[in-house]
Amino acid sequence: MGERDDPGTIGRRVQQLRVERGLTQRQLAEPVYTPAYISTLEAGRVRPSDGALRHLADRLGVAFDELATGRSARLVTELRLRLTEAQRTLAVGEADVALERYAALLAEAETHDLAEEQAVALLGLGECALETGELAEGRQYFERAEARLADAPLPARVPALRGRAVAHYLAGELRYAVYLLESTLDELNRGGLHDPDALLLLYASAIGPYMDMGAHARAAQAAEFALALAPQSGDPALVARMHRSVARTLLAEGRLAEADASLAKAAELYRGLQLRTELANCHWMRGYVYAQNGELEHAEKELREALDMLSARRASLYSSQVTVELADVLHRRGSSREAAALLEDVLGGLSPERGAVHAAAAHRLLGIIAEDARDAERAEEHYVRAMSLLERAGAAGDLADLCRLLGDLLRRTGRVEAALDAYRTGLGHRTAPGTTTLGPAPAQPPL
Repeated sequence: MGERDDPGTIGRRVQQLRVERGLTQRQLAEPVYTPAYISTLEAGRVRPSDGALRHLADRLGVAFDELATGRSARLVTELRLRLTEAQRTLAVGEADVALERYAALLAEAETHDLAEEQAVALLGLGECALETGELAEGRQYFERAEARLADAPLPARVPALRGRAVAHYLAGELRYAVYLLESTLDELNRGGLHDPDALLLLYASAIGPYMDMGAHARAAQAAEFALALAPQSGDPALVARMHRSVARTLLAEGRLAEADASLAKAAELYRGLQLRTELANCHWMRGYVYAQNGELEHAEKELREALDMLSARRASLYSSQVTVELADVLHRRGSSREAAALLEDVLGGLSPERGAVHAAAAHRLLGIIAEDARDAERAEEHYVRAMSLLERAGAAGDLADLCRLLGDLLRRTGRVEAALDAYRTGLGHRTAPGTTTLGPAPAQPPL
């Protein structure tokens, strides 16, 4: 709620409410206080205790918080209800509409100096920005949310930390994204802060950067933890809608504390619905494992399941990474034309600043498809473009593999010196599988 107002503001508020209700200072003060105390308080020359404020609030017929801060409990509960509505809008994929609602709610929360509600609105704006690909803007929203929650326990700050990490990841800054996620996981697990929602959010978010860095063992473990932590609910959207309806009824009856409790349950369920994007990464991880084991039919099924979870109206950057993986499976199953069409479509929505690693993977696979079609010139063009993107992102494992592909192509076309240069570059980026630029794994949760 934030701190109470200064004594002068509280004094003027008490005086205004007393006059509106036709009370004298003596009537307001008795039987606990004196008229002189009320006079001093209304003049702003004394800071009233909690006990005094509760007495005055009771005599004036207002809530303690309203007298201390000027904000009615109903106003705060109604604002939380509208924040939950915005959360629902984002959860069903209407990011543009949710963006407008969150912006208006942030302005209102700032007007009333509601730090917690400001943080919720900023988190919503950050999630909207991630879904629409405005990564720098999204990162700023998450940083502002962290600042509003600076004094809150770590689990409460996890959504903002995770959002900032994902923004860095999608911008191609893999190492820093992994550092943010792993350091937060380590602090939670070593400190005994085993909050299931916070841990699920972090583990699911780590899968993508792990995979892009070649840390496949850690990605597999993160997926295992995420799926084990995933909340089980028959229909979370239906249950959330029920809690919202109950909250409205309770609010109309003036039962504000109970309305707040129902809104908290609805908000938690909508957060779970937003995890649909994160859990799609788990299906993507399974598809990758199947593909590595040569089980291409199972791999295609898992990857299509992941894409189905990422509807056409949301999470375009997440969809891109799954699409590239699916294209690889289709190519290996003999459907190279369909694979190439998927990749060309993906590249239309990516750039070095927005999905560099995924764009590099698309160029790499298009290069392989071109080689299979005996178009060496086009294959080389795709490989070179992929190398430039990977060097920017620091994806060492993928870069080493790409240098090998380019070296093999150059050697087959008679350019031996150029091939040797490519091989040397690749050796400089070679690392052991699963350890690319990563330190010790974070402490594990007690599952």
